[in-house]
Amino acid sequence: MLEDVYLTSLKIIENPKGNILHGLKNTEEVFSQFGEAYFSKIKKGEIKGWKKHSKMKLNIIVPLGAIKFYLIDHKKGSSTYNMNMKVELSLLNYSRLTVPPGCWIAFEGMEEDNMLLNIASITHDPSEAETRDFSYFSI
Repeated sequence: MLEDVYLTSLKIIENPKGNILHGLKNTEEVFSQFGEAYFSKIKKGEIKGWKKHSKMKLNIIVPLGAIKFYLIDHKKGSSTYNMNMKVELSLLNYSRLTVPPGCWIAFEGMEEDNMLLNIASITHDPSEAETRDFSYFSI
């Protein structure tokens, strides 16, 4: 695991009329503030990224399909600087991936229909993020 990156198992409460999927509570240690929540879909075999935020903390959940995430720690002074990790989220591994500012992130759709929810700490501001093509890094 990379420094300040958290993978938190989440509860799925089964209900015959439709399951309840937990996301994030403001009482959890990883919660800092709320900026916005948005959904992003990705097609099977497609990759979005790389992106690195300078201010935004991401809290990513995959309620539909399966998505593989690639991360590279690029936080100056981090004990895991330039190290990388991969993790796949789905209902079979229903967890929240918390990514601090300073980490590069990319993600790949693994099934036909894939969707993530990001509960971001700030509202979208294109000036606080850098982007690169996926081929920029080799992991």
